[in-house]
Amino acid sequence: MKTALILFIACLFGHQSYAQRQQILFNADWKFHLGDVPGSEQPRAADKDWRTLDLPHDWSIEGPYSQEWASATAFLPGGIGWYRKTFAVPAGFRAKKVFIYFDGVYKNSEVWLNGHSLGKRPSGFASFQYELTPFLSATGPNVLAVKVDHHEAADSRWYTGSGIYRNMYLLATAPVHIRPWGVAFTTPTVSAGAATGRVGVSFTNASASAASVTVTSTLLDAKGQTVATAKQTVAAKPGTDAMANLTFPIKQPALWSVAHPNLYRLRTTLVVAGQPVDEVAEEVGVRTIRFDANEGFFLNGENMKLKGLCIHDDAGALGVAVPPEVWERRLQKLKEGGCNSLRMSHNPHADYLYQLCDRLGLLVMDEAFDEWEHGKNKWVAGWNVGTPAQFGAHEYFKEWGERDLRDMVLRNRNRPSIIMWSIGNEIDYPNDPYTHEVLNTGRNPQIYGKGYLPNHPPASEMGPIAKRLAAVVKKADNSRPVTAALAGVVMTNFTDYPAALDVVGYNYQEFRYPEDHQKYPNRVIYGSENGMAREAWAAVDSNAYVSAQYLWTGIDYLGEAGKWPQRANGAGLLDLAGFPKPEFYLRQSLWTSAPMLYLVAAEAPAAGATPSRRQRGTATWNWPAASQVRVTAYTTNEVTELFLNGQSLGRKTGRQPTWDVPYAAGELSAKGYRSGKAVSEMKLQTAGAPAAIQLKPDRSTLLGKTCGLAQLEVTIVDEAGRPVLTATDEITVALTGPARLLGIENGDLANHDNPTTPQHRAHNGRLLVYVQATGPGTISVTLTAPGLPAAVTELRAE
Repeated sequence: MKTALILFIACLFGHQSYAQRQQILFNADWKFHLGDVPGSEQPRAADKDWRTLDLPHDWSIEGPYSQEWASATAFLPGGIGWYRKTFAVPAGFRAKKVFIYFDGVYKNSEVWLNGHSLGKRPSGFASFQYELTPFLSATGPNVLAVKVDHHEAADSRWYTGSGIYRNMYLLATAPVHIRPWGVAFTTPTVSAGAATGRVGVSFTNASASAASVTVTSTLLDAKGQTVATAKQTVAAKPGTDAMANLTFPIKQPALWSVAHPNLYRLRTTLVVAGQPVDEVAEEVGVRTIRFDANEGFFLNGENMKLKGLCIHDDAGALGVAVPPEVWERRLQKLKEGGCNSLRMSHNPHADYLYQLCDRLGLLVMDEAFDEWEHGKNKWVAGWNVGTPAQFGAHEYFKEWGERDLRDMVLRNRNRPSIIMWSIGNEIDYPNDPYTHEVLNTGRNPQIYGKGYLPNHPPASEMGPIAKRLAAVVKKADNSRPVTAALAGVVMTNFTDYPAALDVVGYNYQEFRYPEDHQKYPNRVIYGSENGMAREAWAAVDSNAYVSAQYLWTGIDYLGEAGKWPQRANGAGLLDLAGFPKPEFYLRQSLWTSAPMLYLVAAEAPAAGATPSRRQRGTATWNWPAASQVRVTAYTTNEVTELFLNGQSLGRKTGRQPTWDVPYAAGELSAKGYRSGKAVSEMKLQTAGAPAAIQLKPDRSTLLGKTCGLAQLEVTIVDEAGRPVLTATDEITVALTGPARLLGIENGDLANHDNPTTPQHRAHNGRLLVYVQATGPGTISVTLTAPGLPAAVTELRAE
């Protein structure tokens, strides 16, 4: 599965040559300088002493961490950076229209070619394209320059990174060509026996002559066989855009679902005077979605609960310049835990991430904004500590918000995984910034300040904006509902905001479900952001009308941190290195049905103490003598029996049984039973001193420079091979062969080491090492630590 998925990504985003269209990754051999150098847009500007690097690139993660920066953005710097690339036009690109496509630049980017300004884009999350043709030299060298301005470092409530942190593509087309994101695929009718496919094709005739353009869309199955096709001839005037609308029947469709994410390939071609001039191909799926105010969510007519997780862009040590293999490993683990849906909080994510969700069968809520016209608090000294900053995306929302939203929808509208478009997250956070008189009364779990603040913008402003944004979404794609994640429902119910939404998300307000369901019987209610407590899931599981829960969060993330030295938020089911935390197994016990059993141990609470709402503990059996230990089993089984050194401590029922156990060194084990039969087992053993380094790469073959990443899980073990989860040994990584150390992550929320430094301390006895190929050949990875034998593994880059 892993190799197939990465091959898919490599084919999708590597070199493409469809008819007259050519597309190549444009990531290699850039010059970079951190700091403003006026005049760097000019072709003859000096850059020989600048750093040479490959994209994607995030300069903020290079640090250093410092208290002079903001906790909201991980105590990491922003600044201004310049990128320059000198290149010759590829031979196959000459005499064509040539474009440059950016998947994402954070932020305030301005682009020049040979000294000519191509444009600016304030958003750090938007994808955009410029035409190079008017200023391109077909024979001589060309200089592409990009200025990135992130000097307002505390401009987000979470870590965003800085720079050209996503892929860049160079694209060549004929004068008659399909517009960016110009193919729209929908299936308005679907049944088990047949479906109807509709394809809208927006294209441009940039030539000086009128053209008769034959537009053909062909649907191919997984074996490459033609399933359906349709064509239309359109008269296109010179210098104008044109549109074709095609319809075809799909017999016996292979439906896309969470369990069976079947995909088709849609190939759309333009033919002029008998010659193919352009072609675009992408993966699509056939499926139906429906939300009901009383019965919840339906996929292909099947009622199901959305077991969702919120995620941010970063991957710890890698910042936001994250290779697809990293997200592939993470998403597969989250799906093992029972997750079937993701919320892209709170911005559009990297292009490949949506394709991975399509391939893995993960439903997606795609989200555009965290703020609209007014800024939110961005904490500097620590979460909810001190005086916040007010920089942010609101500064350019009035001018760019609708375009950013439209482009998000157009870019992703063919992804079968996407089931909702969210126009905002917690825009209505009480008093941050909007306010209402009702805040002087009533109950609200999230509020900034005390009661109504008349000097803040009134909540009534949100309704007209929401209506306008919803209309933008519907114009670009009317096949999915519009939603938003509401934090201040108590006041937002007094506005027109909820009425602008097709489905209404509630953040941390499970207590409002019954009351609002009765008061607004036609409102579709779901949990758009929720805590980990079991009662939060019970509010979904026990109410048919509540379709979803989106936990905060799937994975620990940089920023939104506590006081220094905390760099990250630890709310995830996985840590920054992608290792499962105890909460992961609790969720697996609630969200899955196959036999599973996982043990955690923690110091037993004092008599009469209130249990923590957030599950704590570790999978270790090393405790001080005479300790009283609370052992918890996370399980899907009917009955669980606990043993200490072979002696039964009794059987208990339920998905989270606990035992208070006097500690004794040795082996703690448990068995899970169904219908009286043992179906699962787990053991915790008292570990000795660190004796060896265990090394487990996720793959032995790398797919070359473009997608060549291996992730090596490192565990400190004792002489019997038992994990030593208390180990903090300093490990040194050495590479030989065509590879570089992309980064090391230990998952410690307070770790400030440079991510590419080869020495890192283990945290909880573990590390994750990222090794990236730089060419074909054999790569040797050696790990050493004082007093431990070296661990060696070999990888092969092809």
